[in-house]
Amino acid sequence: MSFPERPPRAADLGVLTGLRSGKRSYYPAYVRSTERLERTVEALDGISRALVRTAEGPRALVEAVVRAAAEHLQARWLLLAVADGALRAARPRFLLYADDVLIDDETRVPAEVREHLHVLRTRPWEAGAPDGGPGWVRAPMTLDGEPVGGIAAQPGVGVEVADTDLAILRVLANQAAVAVHNTYLFHAAATLRGRTEELSEAAERQARDLAARNAELAETQARLLEALQRQALDDERRRIARELHDSVTQYVLSAGMTVEVCRAELEALGGRPKEIAERLAGAKDLNRQAVERLRAAIYALHRTSQEPAGPLPVMLQRLSTVHLTTDLDVRVRVDGSPLPLPGGAEQSLLRLTGEALFNSATHGRAGRALVRLRYRPDSVVLTVSDDGGGDPAQLRRALRISRATDLSGRHRGLANMVARTEELGGKLSIRRSGMGGVLLRVDIPLPLPEHPGESR
Repeated sequence: MSFPERPPRAADLGVLTGLRSGKRSYYPAYVRSTERLERTVEALDGISRALVRTAEGPRALVEAVVRAAAEHLQARWLLLAVADGALRAARPRFLLYADDVLIDDETRVPAEVREHLHVLRTRPWEAGAPDGGPGWVRAPMTLDGEPVGGIAAQPGVGVEVADTDLAILRVLANQAAVAVHNTYLFHAAATLRGRTEELSEAAERQARDLAARNAELAETQARLLEALQRQALDDERRRIARELHDSVTQYVLSAGMTVEVCRAELEALGGRPKEIAERLAGAKDLNRQAVERLRAAIYALHRTSQEPAGPLPVMLQRLSTVHLTTDLDVRVRVDGSPLPLPGGAEQSLLRLTGEALFNSATHGRAGRALVRLRYRPDSVVLTVSDDGGGDPAQLRRALRISRATDLSGRHRGLANMVARTEELGGKLSIRRSGMGGVLLRVDIPLPLPEHPGESR
């Protein structure tokens, strides 16, 4: 069976990259890209789980692929079909996901799906066309560059299908084609072992091809997880930039106005040097605060976003130097046996720590801080304590006000920290630390869900 050549397509994995610009006007696109990046990681994880089921036979593999694709698009209908004349030994020839039920009986296929089944069977090269019909998307299934079927789906209500999602469908479809074909070859080789050397060589070639594709997927998933961890640090840098704009500028302006008033009064009144000196001392203090904040922000923003990712204890150690002035001594301590947490949970704990350390350095004027991460059998406990001048009771009152009525955003940092903790099913508390300042404690129960609520 021959098929028309389709135009070259950019590498699907190239679609799964991040932003093209860091300009402020691209921030909404940045948020959408982040959401799709997380969905892509989840989809790749689903692909990995599907591929390891190859040994169970082609039916189990195809079912796992169809469910992974349907979950990614939150689809009501999702159809995977092999073209007539292609992959002759592949079974089943089609599989339909409909409201969490898998159907391979053509008499039970609804009318609205039959048209797509016909296209995938008889004209699989059209599966790559941009228009799959109202409310439908399609992606081709290829083997050795030839279309051998495809996937057609009706995404769930409110799901916006981007190039990233179509790339995921293509990866799923292509992996299904290779794996189904390989499964047949492996089972045929087991029953007909030794009959022909040609069959053995074909099976080896296909096995190498499958291994190469699996390695490519594993490498891509690792790069995406690294990107998510770097994103956590980048988000903190952007927050520092906002702090620089909103607070340091006001300090500098106030200092300049105070100095100008003092100078004018000195010239106009010709005296009162003591009062003017006091005002100039206040101006000097304002400028000192501005310099301290500028130094902290510039030091933090100087760090690049290309730092290699690592486990949570390593990321906490790096974060302890990102937000702070050089005279704040930070120690990180880890108790218990570290265990991997879901990516969203580690990002939330990392951002909670960054917010707490920044508050210690900027608002509490602390000289020392201790970050302690404790792994327990049934929970993870994170504490950040300092020797600064913060008042725990005042912070608790400010937190209650900000969550209820604070419209100015003055204490939204504390409220966001509580929100992140609650998304993980945990609890945040504030009290006096043994070092004399503030101790912030976060208790997270275990086990955590595989995909905890998205952090703010």
